[in-house]
Amino acid sequence: MPETPAVQSPENSRFSGDERPQTPASSRLAAWILAVTLVLVPISGIPGEWVLQDTLKSALLALGVIGAALAFVWSKLQTKETGVLQVHGLLLFPTVLSIYALGSMAWSHSYLAAVEACRWALLGLLLWLTLLVLNSKTLPILLGGMHLGAVGASMWAAAQFWGDMDWFPQVAVPASTFANRNFYAEYLICTLPLSAYLLVQLKTPLWRQLMALSLAFNIVALMMTGTRSALLTAGLVLPLVAFGLWRFRHALVVRRWSRGSKLSVATVLVAGLLGLGALPTANRTLLAEGPAVSPLERSLLRAGSVARKAEYTTGSFSVRASMWRSTARMMMAHPWTGVGAGAWEVHIPLYQGWNNSLETDFYAHNEFLQLLGEYGLLVGGGTLAVLLAYLILSAQRVWISPVRGHAGQQAALQAMALCSLLGLFLVSNAGFPWRLASSGAMLVVALALLSWSTSRPGRPLAHRGWSIALAGLGVVLLFSVLVSVQGMRAEQYIVRSVQALNRLVSEPDMPAAQREALQIEAFALLKEGVAIHPHYRKLTSIAADQFALTGNLEAALWAQDSVAASRPYIPDVHANRVLLNSGLKKAAEAQAAFDALRSLQPDAPRTRALGILLLRRAGHDDQAALQLKHYFDDGKVEYDLVRFALAIGLENKNESLTTRAFRLWVQGWPSEASAQADVFQLAPQAWRERMLSR
Repeated sequence: MPETPAVQSPENSRFSGDERPQTPASSRLAAWILAVTLVLVPISGIPGEWVLQDTLKSALLALGVIGAALAFVWSKLQTKETGVLQVHGLLLFPTVLSIYALGSMAWSHSYLAAVEACRWALLGLLLWLTLLVLNSKTLPILLGGMHLGAVGASMWAAAQFWGDMDWFPQVAVPASTFANRNFYAEYLICTLPLSAYLLVQLKTPLWRQLMALSLAFNIVALMMTGTRSALLTAGLVLPLVAFGLWRFRHALVVRRWSRGSKLSVATVLVAGLLGLGALPTANRTLLAEGPAVSPLERSLLRAGSVARKAEYTTGSFSVRASMWRSTARMMMAHPWTGVGAGAWEVHIPLYQGWNNSLETDFYAHNEFLQLLGEYGLLVGGGTLAVLLAYLILSAQRVWISPVRGHAGQQAALQAMALCSLLGLFLVSNAGFPWRLASSGAMLVVALALLSWSTSRPGRPLAHRGWSIALAGLGVVLLFSVLVSVQGMRAEQYIVRSVQALNRLVSEPDMPAAQREALQIEAFALLKEGVAIHPHYRKLTSIAADQFALTGNLEAALWAQDSVAASRPYIPDVHANRVLLNSGLKKAAEAQAAFDALRSLQPDAPRTRALGILLLRRAGHDDQAALQLKHYFDDGKVEYDLVRFALAIGLENKNESLTTRAFRLWVQGWPSEASAQADVFQLAPQAWRERMLSR
């Protein structure tokens, strides 16, 4: 059956039409820049670790969006276009959150709040700019850029899965250029519905099979990751995508495809999924993980693992559940205003149990809980409720839309945007994709596609207004370049410091002179990095631990003090400061660090042990012995306390304390007490006889 020719009417001549006046000079250039940005952000990565991958992606996204805005305004000035700026109520979503973040700088963590304000402002600009440039000519450009970015990222993942390529640092493989496979999978799941829409709207027959193969390739790449939240989400979203495209098929270009073209596309799609999905991995890390060697096997095995009981007791879900419970406690303590934008990682230690002395992560792994915890019910809850209400009303509007003609074509695009948002929101319950450059961009692009047809003209902007906008965007661009460069410099210095320390740890036989020079270099690099970015504790804390391992206690203490100044509620940091200050014989500083620890965890086993340690090093063994007796009387029998009691009892010839500690040691840790019987021999003969006789 031959291709059915398109009727040359305003309705059928559009890819996905709109009724607003076209502005090709300004819209097309900005759209191309946005499309290139959507390609570069997911596929770009840095071999090595001198800059974190999402730092690069965030910088590219910021520069691309601001550059596109500059191009849009510049084209308006050059072509003497005045016109009006399209507006939509959805713009309030990032605007309100950005304004709240700016306000929370006054009473919460200023730096983190400023970062949040910039993040929401950038996403708001991307949302607005996408609404401004969208028209029938630019829609395929934007969707094509999005799809090419997804394919490019999938190629890196495939090279890691099938070729064991290790160019980019990987926390969990295959992660493409995202460092973590979960980040990559969360991004990829958002692109699939829009890629499917792009496929069924292709008019050129030669591209259809290639597009179908690339879509199958992206789905197989998602299987490679084994990310359970994304795989389960795909199982829900992809059938909805198929149903949505089938429902509006009469309005789409696929309706005019020949029967042979439809059959060949379906064959390529299915054969691609089954054929590529059956190819085994060559990645050594994945081969060591378990029996699943192909993408299909891996996806089925990983998705099925959510039914295992251990996943909810010792697995990753149990860790996430612990963070969610802590976040819920935070929300109950600050229900209306939250703890401040971006301040979740600062305050979360206050709501963890003593056995979680070091936060398990920097994010709650649930975007909705973290938004409520940081922004409170008034701003965060209200904004989220309005957004969800809008999405529900949009879904209802799509459902009752005509299935033919221009309205049906528009409804099909909105349905795919809703599927993309649904996928993102589902994986947001177990991750933090809104805070990552690629998936954060997909959030607002999907919102723009959904709301495009309902945006309204704003006030006309005169030539002078465009000139002011151009100057303002130029300043913003320069600021973004400066911030990006400084952020990368800080990361580079700190990472180089950590790498030098790793070398010291891995090469214990290094000549003394070389070790000393490397220690000095590592400390200088760390200081330079922290001077630029004093709040970058993700890397600074690693350097602190490595300095302690290499024996450089002064540098380790400096790094820990730097972390404590930025994140004052982390018990583990204060415990390390107690040990380091004590080891350097800084009694006053050690006591101050202990007081900070005790204020956070007054009844934790480690707090009691460090209190005894400080008494010992201050020469107050009598007070330490009395304190240990009180602990034992209260039933607080802990390993460190028992060992301290043994040492103090033997050194001070305190028979009652030694005898009690020895018996508690045998009762609580019999195998160790038996293996270290020489400790028993340190006691006088008369004591040993009385111990054995009781």
